[in-house]
Amino acid sequence: MTIIFDLDGTLLNTIDDLGHACNYALEHCGYATHPIEAYPRMVGNGINNLIRRALPENDRSEETIMRLRAFFVPYYNTHNCDYTRPYEGIPAVLEVLKKQGVRLGVASNKYQEATEKIVSHFFPGVFDVVLGEREGIERKPDPQIVYDILGSGVHCAQSQKTAAEPLKDTGGVLYIGDSLVDRDTARNAGVPFIACSWGFVPREQLVEAGVSSIIDRPEEILSALRND
Repeated sequence: MTIIFDLDGTLLNTIDDLGHACNYALEHCGYATHPIEAYPRMVGNGINNLIRRALPENDRSEETIMRLRAFFVPYYNTHNCDYTRPYEGIPAVLEVLKKQGVRLGVASNKYQEATEKIVSHFFPGVFDVVLGEREGIERKPDPQIVYDILGSGVHCAQSQKTAAEPLKDTGGVLYIGDSLVDRDTARNAGVPFIACSWGFVPREQLVEAGVSSIIDRPEEILSALRND
């Protein structure tokens, strides 16, 4: 069995550190900052898109985004574990899954350096493969990140896949995330999906979007596996 987890909003509540890093970049480039509680509506598609949404609509050029990113990344690299914490119940569930021999992967739209650092800090030795945003690889909801995880020794039968090539055998694979981006990623890869309601997307929004499998507590992951 292989379970692929989204990171932000699924395993970890990262919103405060993301918000502070974005506000730092905005302030240094002369733009108004946002309340931290506004940031859940801006995240989900990588750092560049977070910055784009945080900027005034008339200032969202690629040049401006990259100028802010140059402030965001060094600050976030230093401060990405200041306020970030695992959601209650996640560490215990991961421990059970690991003991049961479940192979675990992370699929994030956060850039690779930060993804690796945060996962190793909070979950040392837990995950078999950890992938984030990488140069030359499309971000989620493109399914390539799923194919890459399943071809990295976590699920050896699914190697050498491309974004245009669906998985032919998805037995024993499950994707868990908190957003519609995650739902679409799993759908594009042809793997089962469960949404968690404790993340950045409200349960009502998931229901309105037609997500059929939703869990409200991490322990329900174990129940879902038993009932599979």
